Amino acid sequence: MSFKSIVLRELKEMKDGIGSISKRRGVERKHWRNRTKSFVAPDVAPPCVPIEQGQWANLPPELLLDIIRRVEESETAWPARTVVVFCASVCKSWRDITKEIVKTPEECGKITFPISLKQPGPRDAPIQCFIKRDRSTSTYRLYFGQIPSEDENDKLLLAAKRIRRATSTDFIISLVADDFSRASNTYVGKLRSNFLGTKFTIYDSQPPNDAAVQHISRQSRRFNAKQVSPRLPAYNYNIATISYELNVLRTRGPRRVHTVMHSIPISSIQEGGTAPTPTSFPQCSTTDNKSSSSYSPALVLKNKAPRWHEQLQCWCLNFKGRVTVASVKNFQLVADVDPTVNVPAGEQEKVILQFGKIGKDIFTMDYRYPISAFQAFSICLSSFDTKPACE
Repeated sequence: MSFKSIVLRELKEMKDGIGSISKRRGVERKHWRNRTKSFVAPDVAPPCVPIEQGQWANLPPELLLDIIRRVEESETAWPARTVVVFCASVCKSWRDITKEIVKTPEECGKITFPISLKQPGPRDAPIQCFIKRDRSTSTYRLYFGQIPSEDENDKLLLAAKRIRRATSTDFIISLVADDFSRASNTYVGKLRSNFLGTKFTIYDSQPPNDAAVQHISRQSRRFNAKQVSPRLPAYNYNIATISYELNVLRTRGPRRVHTVMHSIPISSIQEGGTAPTPTSFPQCSTTDNKSSSSYSPALVLKNKAPRWHEQLQCWCLNFKGRVTVASVKNFQLVADVDPTVNVPAGEQEKVILQFGKIGKDIFTMDYRYPISAFQAFSICLSSFDTKPACE
């Protein structure tokens, strides 16, 4: 019997011994196993609630470390990676060791816990995802993977619902596909447009890690803090602004977009630079964050200019096979770097976010460092909104 089979068998046997723990953490385990629901991470469980530890909590740390490390290394992609999440749900000692072993997407290129969706992607190869649009319900679902699977057992990462208002449009982003309440602990953030659909603001439910950029992030109350659990964030933080250039006469080709990432400094793509990387969701509305005393201008993204193809009589970009249908929504974003800023030439050429159509209501989304899945998804959502003044 293989090592993986032994571990899976033992984990299955644990269910009977941790019934009380299962009830308290049912949301944690259910989230990444169900393709239409997302989990609440192990790192958001209330730390103050005393939980009776089972016999599995008494394993020698050296043995437990070896077991979880082998499981983590063998499960590279979903749905198999749900075993890693299950290990973190057994008890506190298992959760601590699992979180110690599991690396950020930037380091390992893997998405494991919900907080991974707020962390920068890998530097070398992009993380490949796809988006499904449901016109009847005005919802958009982000899945992990290159293309939809035949058995529809895809890994749901994020979901968004479009809500039209009198003067704007909101896209509410959630960890689950059936709860878009901003008072829920599954609320991740939102995207809001202006009346013309030419300017968008990305709001995060948690503050940026860098105190140097927090002063430009407008905070707005989402609801009365007394009406919900005190460990839920009570604010929206402005982390990015997306602007589409007006093209009323339709003489300048495809859409042109500029995105100012207020929460990501330009220094993140300089040599030795790092992007803000949250390690957990806030436990309350006043969360302490790691701060930096230095200030760096914000990273700005621009769409990569397409070339005109004479034979096809259309604008073209090299999507390396990831986009197959011509659409005004297709784009690639790269860093918009001032010549006076010391940024390696290679970083200026890298495609940080790529989005395009591959079928009816199906789109691919590939993102990489220094933006996160949440930020990339929000930018792509802006492309779905109607823009009569831009094309």
